[in-house]
Amino acid sequence: MLVLTRKLQEAIKIGEDIELTVLSIDGEQVKIGISAPKHIEIHRKEVFLSIQQENSKAASTSLNTFQTLKKLKNS
Repeated sequence: MLVLTRKLQEAIKIGEDIELTVLSIDGEQVKIGISAPKHIEIHRKEVFLSIQQENSKAASTSLNTFQTLKKLKNS
């Protein structure tokens, strides 16, 4: 993990297209602004993990449904 120290209004660049800026600091809470192209999805980690879990469930359900239909067709 790379650890960088930034002050208020200072930024970090990731590649050519992404910039993170420290917008405010209030106690233990830091607000970060993210500038990135629209095609790049940006989520809080807990939301990202929830999306992955739901996608995995949906893929599993689709595969189970397909296998059930295949069995019915072959019967």
